[in-house]
Amino acid sequence: MSHTAFTFPRALGRLIERLPTWPTSFTFSCILDLALRQVIKRRDLQALYGKRVAIHVTDIGLNLYFTVKSDGFSAASGNVTPDLAISATAHDFYLLAMRKEDSDTLFFNRRLVVEGDTELGLVAKNTLDAIENPMLDIERMLPKHLLAQMKNLLWAR
Repeated sequence: MSHTAFTFPRALGRLIERLPTWPTSFTFSCILDLALRQVIKRRDLQALYGKRVAIHVTDIGLNLYFTVKSDGFSAASGNVTPDLAISATAHDFYLLAMRKEDSDTLFFNRRLVVEGDTELGLVAKNTLDAIENPMLDIERMLPKHLLAQMKNLLWAR
């Protein structure tokens, strides 16, 4: 598929990569819980339980670290080498989430980089590929919905 790619300015990326990773990793973990709770069965992610995963959004300089647990996703520190690291631009991650591009195409075009335990990468890929609809429901991502759901998650933990 052909898409006009948007790339964030490098100066913004240099600024963001200097920020602490935990707050954004925590927020990302909460969003993953909200977005994927209804569409992925926890047992499908069992191979990832306790594993450290890193998402690197290369053009923004954003590094997100989390672990997968039986009760959901949890933020992790970036001090330890992850078991699985996935890197791409923000635009390519968006295309994946919206189902406008598939991971194999991005991988073989060197726009998606997977490092670490390749078996874990395949588990993550196959689990996400099994989701039929786009992973992003824009309505559920509006700030008022996210804040309410994040509040519920915080009180539940």
